[in-house]
Amino acid sequence: MQAPHLIYFADPMCSWCYGFSPVIAAIRREFGRSLPIRLVMGGLRPGTEEPMTPKAKAEIAGHWTHVTEATGLPFDPAVLEPEGFVYDTDPAARAVVWMRQQDSEKALALLARLHQAFYAQAQDVTDPQVLAGLIADAGEDGAAFLAALDSEALKHETWGDYGVSQRAGVTGFPTLVGGPGPDGTYGVVTRGYQPAEVVLPTLRAWLGAAPAEA
Repeated sequence: MQAPHLIYFADPMCSWCYGFSPVIAAIRREFGRSLPIRLVMGGLRPGTEEPMTPKAKAEIAGHWTHVTEATGLPFDPAVLEPEGFVYDTDPAARAVVWMRQQDSEKALALLARLHQAFYAQAQDVTDPQVLAGLIADAGEDGAAFLAALDSEALKHETWGDYGVSQRAGVTGFPTLVGGPGPDGTYGVVTRGYQPAEVVLPTLRAWLGAAPAEA
């Protein structure tokens, strides 16, 4: 049987996943590599082609205030202001999948960095050049990512993640699943945002032992 691990269904352009980033960081600090996290891209709005309307921009900016109220994290709605902005989550998801191919731990770190860049720093993470720059900042080859961005292999793996999410019945992000249990099954740790003070005790109870050192 596999050792206990988590499966994290998330999206780099999901505001509640941005709010959940500190919770994932808290899990990593407490449990370290003794509780691996498998990252799966959920596919929030992949392949979107229509520019956002002013009404849609206002609705999303309003939604972000709820995330701030729950988490205290900052948002900069200026990222939505450019005329013709298209909320296509696929390029950023491909960036995370590409990073996962290099190093699964770095993929988690890149996901958190993309959240911060888009939501707090108004960087357009639908732009391949922005993505390449963030990958380079993380110590990987941004040019290699750009060369792979439109490859059929990377598209296939990324859309494969979306399929895994759909088959698992995941309908919202973040979703965190843990398993296998003693009977080999998996269970939902949280469906939607929950703070660390809720998630960490759930994981401690599930593992039934003191956390290992990171």
